[in-house]
Amino acid sequence: MSQDYFRGDREYFPGIGCIPFEGPESDNPLAFKFYQRERVIGDKTMQEHLRFAVCYWHTFCAKGSDPFGVDTQVFPWDEPADPMAAARARMDAAFEFFTKLGVPYYCFHDRDMAPEGADVAGSERNLAAMVALAAERQAETGVKLLWGTANLFGHPRYMNGAATNPDFAVLTHAAAQVKAALDATVELGGENYVFWGGREGYASLLNTDTRRETEHLARFLDKAREYARSIGFRGTFLVEPKPMEPSKHQYDFDAQTVIGFLRQYGLAGDFKVNVEANHATLAGHSFAHELQMCTDAGLLGSIDANRGDPQNGWDTDQFPTDLYDAVHAMLVVLAGGGLGSGGLNFDAKVRRESVDMEDIFIGHIGGMDTFARALETAHRLRANGALEQHRAARYASFDAGQGARFESGELGLAELRDLAAESGEPERVSGRQEWYENLINQYM
Repeated sequence: MSQDYFRGDREYFPGIGCIPFEGPESDNPLAFKFYQRERVIGDKTMQEHLRFAVCYWHTFCAKGSDPFGVDTQVFPWDEPADPMAAARARMDAAFEFFTKLGVPYYCFHDRDMAPEGADVAGSERNLAAMVALAAERQAETGVKLLWGTANLFGHPRYMNGAATNPDFAVLTHAAAQVKAALDATVELGGENYVFWGGREGYASLLNTDTRRETEHLARFLDKAREYARSIGFRGTFLVEPKPMEPSKHQYDFDAQTVIGFLRQYGLAGDFKVNVEANHATLAGHSFAHELQMCTDAGLLGSIDANRGDPQNGWDTDQFPTDLYDAVHAMLVVLAGGGLGSGGLNFDAKVRRESVDMEDIFIGHIGGMDTFARALETAHRLRANGALEQHRAARYASFDAGQGARFESGELGLAELRDLAAESGEPERVSGRQEWYENLINQYM
């Protein structure tokens, strides 16, 4: 990627140049302390391991509003009164930000990049115009598209869902948006395409045919896959789990729910899971748990890197700064062979009270440094080997003898009963959880 950054008609982040690496002794908030994109960790550079992406929606469209208050942040790219002029200004600002921050990728929803038109054709024209401009900016800067998606939750028509909506006419509008977003993703060389079912769920079972809705969702994904392959998309389709908010119960509740759904409907060959940290905790799981479930199933596709606030019960989308959490995540990712065509997308936003333009950089820098440190720590832990050796030792009784026969399916229930009777009460073996936890802290 070029070290130069693109300038349109104006500079949207004046006084901020390309973010340098200055090391952990630096007090400069606009410098990396740990992330060195060309530093080799194991067999890859940090940039190749982490594949950072900036999300278009929070970074350039979210302005600090919440359920109890209006916007607090004022962005210069929103100044033009004409929606398409504002969209072009926003894109100039976005690519200036991407290149100054030094990330290789970005992600977008269709409605982040281009405003909705008066009808389907008008929306398609707006998106096509912005995609053409994005293609120019990508060529100028070297920044690439990690994935695209369609916003099938924001418009009032989707109040009862999109692909699961009981009204067929609404489903057709969802299909039109996905078709256009897939066209855009292919034109921009996107490596993945994400489905986040923001309202694919229900509020009451009394008025909901859950069997029909889930079958409609599966059919919709199948037809989207069919169309995407027909226009040359060879990337991975991703489904992003979320348990609730806005729906009372969503059909993509957590990773294992999505994995079961994909397998039930024959989609697992092309679809994988995009895990978001904050969604994991809303489902009552840890971030690492969701990653592990996907890795075990061979279906970990990509990651939305953020965090929630344990004292809040909603999706706060804060920047990830919990090193312990990130180390656990990177241990799973490295053990699974890496992110493949996925990446670490910062689906995060600065706080409502953070109103300076440099705050956006500071949030991303902190997240990138956190995962850089986590990558180094996880790599050193794996290189040491103690964690894996002790974990493997816990299961040694299944590696040979009767335990191995059980794993291979040779022993029936009656045979297992006879072995219990012969061997007597097993000795208690410590799980040594405190040792494992202390080892993680030692390497941090």
